[in-house]
Amino acid sequence: MFSKILIANRGEIACRVIKTARRMGIRTVAVFSDADRDALHVEMADEAVHIGPAAAAESYLVMDRIIAACKQTGAEAVHPGYGFLSERAAFPTALAAEGIVFIGPNPRAIEAMGDKIESKKFANAAKVSTVPGYLGIIETPEQAVEIAEEIGYPVMIKASAGGGGKGMRIAWNAAEVHEGFARSKSEAASSFGDDRVFIEKFIQNPRHIEIQVLGDKHGNAIYLGERECSIQRRNQKVIEEAPSPLLDEATRRAMGEQAVALARAVDYDSAGTVEFVAGQDRSFFFLEMNTRLQVEHPVTELVTGIDLVEQMIRVAAGEKLSISQSDVTLTGWAVESRIYAEDPYRNFLPSIGRLVRYSPPKEGTAGDITVRNDTGVVEGSEISMFYDPMIAKLITHAPTRGTAITAMGEALDAFYVDGIQHNVPFLTALMNHPRWRKGELSTGFIAEEYPDGFAPARPDADAKSVLAAVALTMETVRRERLDHLPGRLRPHSGALREKWVVKIDADYLPARIAEGYPTTPIEMDIAVDGSAPHTVVSDWVPGERLWTGRVGERHVTVQVRPVSNGYQLDWQGYSVIAKVMTPRTAELDALMPEKLPPDTSKFLLCPMPGLVVSIAVAEGQEVKAGEQLAIVEAMKMENVLRAERDCVVAAIKAKPGDSLAVDAVIMEFE
Repeated sequence: MFSKILIANRGEIACRVIKTARRMGIRTVAVFSDADRDALHVEMADEAVHIGPAAAAESYLVMDRIIAACKQTGAEAVHPGYGFLSERAAFPTALAAEGIVFIGPNPRAIEAMGDKIESKKFANAAKVSTVPGYLGIIETPEQAVEIAEEIGYPVMIKASAGGGGKGMRIAWNAAEVHEGFARSKSEAASSFGDDRVFIEKFIQNPRHIEIQVLGDKHGNAIYLGERECSIQRRNQKVIEEAPSPLLDEATRRAMGEQAVALARAVDYDSAGTVEFVAGQDRSFFFLEMNTRLQVEHPVTELVTGIDLVEQMIRVAAGEKLSISQSDVTLTGWAVESRIYAEDPYRNFLPSIGRLVRYSPPKEGTAGDITVRNDTGVVEGSEISMFYDPMIAKLITHAPTRGTAITAMGEALDAFYVDGIQHNVPFLTALMNHPRWRKGELSTGFIAEEYPDGFAPARPDADAKSVLAAVALTMETVRRERLDHLPGRLRPHSGALREKWVVKIDADYLPARIAEGYPTTPIEMDIAVDGSAPHTVVSDWVPGERLWTGRVGERHVTVQVRPVSNGYQLDWQGYSVIAKVMTPRTAELDALMPEKLPPDTSKFLLCPMPGLVVSIAVAEGQEVKAGEQLAIVEAMKMENVLRAERDCVVAAIKAKPGDSLAVDAVIMEFE
């Protein structure tokens, strides 16, 4: 076994590998760029080596610097994590030349499976079911259109060296193929240094199901069940689960055996994933093989009890697999939510900045529920524009799918993040979505269920009642504390203490404290909007970010953020402003004029912090609704900004190469 390994990665996956290595008694070496000097993985590792500037192309993607760091520290092996150098066959080859072990598959397997075009040719030869498509090199947009029309619309344009949804476009007609081809090639070149793309038939209403495989250097290979990854946005996974609610045992075995056959054919000797696109009828087609550890590997670990990072390390050290196929059993259900630094209310545009508050839910097992949080940040960490916007992966495990989903919803309620925009409200709303809970999934789920983008859910009467009760307990406890400060007038009593109005957004809800005293621990009987009183219990004290307790028979965790004269309350995907007033104050408040936001319709604003790639129009030019105006790149993704209406460009305020802040003016219209 190795005594010291280097992790050629950053963020949560570097921290994840360090945890297993530490448990195995292996010392670890972290590498870091300028942007990651104070990162969590640097602090966790036993040693750390600086490898260059913030840009990945000048640090994490430079093999020579990784190898130099190994020599400097005496690291015997390198774990690549995912992304960066993890699927470049040249990397393990270069390591081997220096006598350093690569904790991953052999270069031949990476070469055979890592290239999407070559892997499909390989799979066809191995009699693996594949999606119809054209695997040759496509030189021009015109050739791409011709191929797409032969295959039949819709088609998927994909980067051959792609991953993470980058360099990927769905096209429904010739115009979309023409534009998608250019965008895919551009993204592929900037993300992977390889602009080759291919085209295949896009399976409508498909599901994305993948099989985890594990092989060793002695010819053994097994599969560890499946993961369903159908909840995707922009071809990037958002929620994963294991097992899949679609598969029966026979289909699971058929997919698993096919995945293992493919792995054996390339002498696969590490953890890897064979991805399939599946129809609702349980038909399935080979998509690609990821020759690395997947982001979503924790759900497999929780349902199998097998530490995949440990298995990778042991296999790399030459050990035989200690488990056979008959030893693999799937117990319970696991769900994973990816916490991203993005604004769900602005079409999920990337968000960067400092984590002013970062307080994830408590990890561990309570009863039959397990909560796990894989992260690479702490409070005060900075989310950089140079890397992937994932903050953390939250995973829950329970005996059934329903209880795992409920546990995930409660854990997300307790995931408190401030300083940047994030997708926790969206994930929480998804956990309560009826179609998701039924398991009626497809890769188009988010586009179908949120065609106009995501907006905060409007609380129904029941939710308003819960939130009003929570707000009333907090405000009365706060006022009671103030009333007993030295020099204050005598505390309120009688009707002044009992009768209140809680304003939830624009609704005024009469509320009454039927019984109980506003002090901590809280136990009060509260009636809202004429309903029968229900008991509210909590240990909340002023200043706490989470209100945790019981409202009636319901266990509730509400995120609390102070605002002027009230609280912002976030719970179960709802986000409301709650203000507690006396009845007379509520009467006066209702007469106050409403402040309207400024009109920005005459401006094209930068929707996220990013780099202007190109400006497609000129001053004085007439543009039509839907016409391309500019392209802004952020978090390694190109975002096309289009005209929302017919207009004339009055002034252009930015140029290609400019780095803009969110809401910076790009151009002005007449």
